[in-house]
Amino acid sequence: MQNSDVIWDNVDRHKSDLIGLSDRVFDMPETLYNEHRSVAEHTAMLTEKGFRVTENAAGIPTAVLGEAGDEGPVVAILGEFDALPYLSQEPGLAEPSPLEDGGNGHGCGHNLLGAAALLAAIAVKDWLEEAGIKARVRYYGCPAEEGGAAKAFMVREGLFDDVDVAISWHPATFTAVSRANSLANTRIDFTFHGKASHAAASPELGRSALDAVELMNIGVNYMREHMPDDARVHYAYLDAGGVAPNVVQHRATVRQLVRARDLPGLRSLIERVKKIAEGAALMTETRVESNVFTGVSNLIGNRPLEEVMQVEVDRLGPIPFDDDDRAFAREIQKTLTDDDIAVSFRRCGMPPPEKGLALCDFVAPLDLPGAGGDGSTDVGDVSWAVPTVQARIATCAVGTPFHTWQTVAQGKVPAAHKGMVYAAKVMAATAKRAIEDPSLRAKAKETHSAYLLKTPYVCPLPEGVEPPIVKQATS
Repeated sequence: MQNSDVIWDNVDRHKSDLIGLSDRVFDMPETLYNEHRSVAEHTAMLTEKGFRVTENAAGIPTAVLGEAGDEGPVVAILGEFDALPYLSQEPGLAEPSPLEDGGNGHGCGHNLLGAAALLAAIAVKDWLEEAGIKARVRYYGCPAEEGGAAKAFMVREGLFDDVDVAISWHPATFTAVSRANSLANTRIDFTFHGKASHAAASPELGRSALDAVELMNIGVNYMREHMPDDARVHYAYLDAGGVAPNVVQHRATVRQLVRARDLPGLRSLIERVKKIAEGAALMTETRVESNVFTGVSNLIGNRPLEEVMQVEVDRLGPIPFDDDDRAFAREIQKTLTDDDIAVSFRRCGMPPPEKGLALCDFVAPLDLPGAGGDGSTDVGDVSWAVPTVQARIATCAVGTPFHTWQTVAQGKVPAAHKGMVYAAKVMAATAKRAIEDPSLRAKAKETHSAYLLKTPYVCPLPEGVEPPIVKQATS
């Protein structure tokens, strides 16, 4: 652990440049494999800081790798930079105020995520060069975490085959080493084909694809009572058959998002959902076809890496938020409910304090149990490919629900920047420990191999499924 402050000093030396990167990406919110300007910003920063750059990683136009060092162990640091649709919001304002009607916004903080990860990689690069240590640090600039599963495709293409340890983080309302809790998921498009007809003159001649979709949703709804409590199924209509109610709709498409605690559970649930679709087709005398859009695995933990990261988080202590940070956080909290705020504590396993807490002023212990509400991430597939560890770092007011305008409103404020820099220090120091300590890498690999021996990895992406890259319309 000696000289870990050198890594922190390296972070501080570059933090202004990377805060600027985060803010620029915030100002150009792009989604689902269309992050062309955002990846260009990351590529330019990698080049400026002296990394060897690989563009179009895994054949994905908005994925980029940056590597430093030429031999020795490989530490991967994972970054993201995609936004969410319909979450445009003026930063620094504690009330809904879209910058663009229907526009995108960084409602999950990935502008911060990518910049902090790159900042950590830069700090490790500098340390390797200064200390003359033989190792490689590799920054993974990953698009489309929100529904696009880019990392799953990158794993499938072998981009992590030579990696010893992977490190990541995510913005949060509290500071802790992440529990390895996430849900595996698959997004499947079910398209029903029926027969059009005049809805009044000859409805008996039609076979409604829209009816089939609605019957499928009813069947899935009944299934919810008979599946594990921590599984989830959501849906969205992609094509409801048009806007003419006097036509029997001959085609309709619904996207079903199926989530389960682990990959075997996911595969079982998918088969049940497919049977429901087949039943809906039988009832309506339509034909159904299904196509996987994307899929991701659940996270698997790595105790040796988690313990090391916890040491580094504890050494750093709480993030140094100031009174101005807390004042704006309280303004955000005025837009939230008591339940919103309670969820933050419940998820990190901490009891709520007697007095209101605006920003996280503690570091959560490693083994406090959280409660429910887990989402999904394509970091899960990385964790099956290589020993992986993550941190959750406070960047916004306690209680802030992610994927909301409140998150976007806090994406450029000083508190977010402080959390981002702190995350970079945690990741860089953890990477340093992994590089310096061969026994740690060996223990991490042993833990990882033991899990895979019991539960082998099966990629959630069926053969032939490619990244859903759609060219953005140009005017």
